[in-house]
Amino acid sequence: MRRLKAIAARAGAAVMIGLIRALFASLRLLGPERSSDLGGWLLRTASPLIPVNRVALANIRAAFPGMAEPEVRRIARGAWENLGRTAAEYAHLKTLFDYDYLHPDAPSRVEVEGIEHFIALKDDAKPGLIFSAHLANWELPAICAQAYDLDTTAVFRAPNDPAIAAVVHEIRSGAMGGLAAAKQGAAFAMQGVLERDGHLGMLIDQHFTRGVVVPFMGRPALTNPILGKFARRFECPVHGVRVIRLPNQRFRLQLTPPLDLPRDAQGEIDVQGAMAMMTAVVEGWVREHPEQWLWMHRRWRPNMISAAAAAEAPAVAPSPVFKAT
Repeated sequence: MRRLKAIAARAGAAVMIGLIRALFASLRLLGPERSSDLGGWLLRTASPLIPVNRVALANIRAAFPGMAEPEVRRIARGAWENLGRTAAEYAHLKTLFDYDYLHPDAPSRVEVEGIEHFIALKDDAKPGLIFSAHLANWELPAICAQAYDLDTTAVFRAPNDPAIAAVVHEIRSGAMGGLAAAKQGAAFAMQGVLERDGHLGMLIDQHFTRGVVVPFMGRPALTNPILGKFARRFECPVHGVRVIRLPNQRFRLQLTPPLDLPRDAQGEIDVQGAMAMMTAVVEGWVREHPEQWLWMHRRWRPNMISAAAAAEAPAVAPSPVFKAT
């Protein structure tokens, strides 16, 4: 019976993978613009019926106290539309990024601000860290790095569904450079990237149970400290990168100058302070385009924060300070 169940599970997974591949093949036939429009319309329309929409609405209300309810719902619908567009755009990841920094005025779907920082990272012969968030199509920075031969490993969390995870990994592998799954033991692989003067890119806007407490959108949140620890150990530049979704299915990538991270009394980078500053950058991005962020994630979990951890956390996020370049 166990063998039969295992065979049935494998067969079911194979069928699901085939269906998802067929769906992406159909989206590729539509082209990136129509695919994006379709995915955005579907999730925006269905969002009131999706149970986790309640999480999104509660998060928005808590982040923007006093906001009128129609605006709260507008932001939530926009977030679902952005998620639908991003999901549909996976079918076109290999061709979505078309910016050419040698010809910046040429017509393109993507524009890039701060390309000089990408070039500097490529040429400085030392490791570097790049943090980002689930804004607009958050896969584009890793594709940009690959397009310009910046030795970068993207740290990712696989989707919970194994079939979706398998197909997404296939797509990412064909469009990006190195990939490292965020799982037990991943820190050793990430450290190895930096030891050979490579670069790590990581999304830092999700809940992390064993994280440090930092302020985010007016509330304490548990955040993965790994980039702060690596910044302390390797004394390497730390940049932020975000994607903004523009009208007419276009995007803008913005890479910040390196952050001037807080330091302790011994002059070493303060890990919790570093994560608080990075998170403050992300907060600024979210406040500027709240309809493009992933509000349906359970980012704040106060019941998992001890009183001692909350007391040690900074009450207010440090203002981002960037180094002169």
